[in-house]
Amino acid sequence: MLRLATTILALTATSAFADLTMQFDEGAPKDRFTLTNAGDCALPAMQVVLDIGTAPAGLIFDVTGSGAGVQVFQPFELVAGADTLSATPKVVDGDSAVMLDLRGLAPSRSVAFTIDVDDTGGGREITVNGSEISGATFRATLDGETLTGTFDDRAAARIPLAACIS
Repeated sequence: MLRLATTILALTATSAFADLTMQFDEGAPKDRFTLTNAGDCALPAMQVVLDIGTAPAGLIFDVTGSGAGVQVFQPFELVAGADTLSATPKVVDGDSAVMLDLRGLAPSRSVAFTIDVDDTGGGREITVNGSEISGATFRATLDGETLTGTFDDRAAARIPLAACIS
């Protein structure tokens, strides 16, 4: 009887997802990136690198009034999840990557920041739409493994992580 109960429990255990997502929202004057633990499991400490330079539009961060960007600029500003970071990232005008050093991330928790993103591809440089950020990446390094998600034309990226058992 105990063997049967153990087998039934093993077969009915549900697998919970542990995905990490990132969303880009074009805004005026601030653009927003939101990193979310879209899964059911708490995630351990990790480093997340957002690299907008991999997008074909030649995207950069415009954080000062004198530098690589055009017209309006906005410095890096954390707007959610600051308590999950080990330190506030430093972004230099013209950078195309930023690293977030997370202590961990509980289910449904997010880290969000605003900043100005400009394209250097010759289009309307002060705005970046979903298709222009398509191809940008974010990488998560946790437990010694680096995984990559790529932004699609809806300005969203996902990294599927190993399932957890609940």
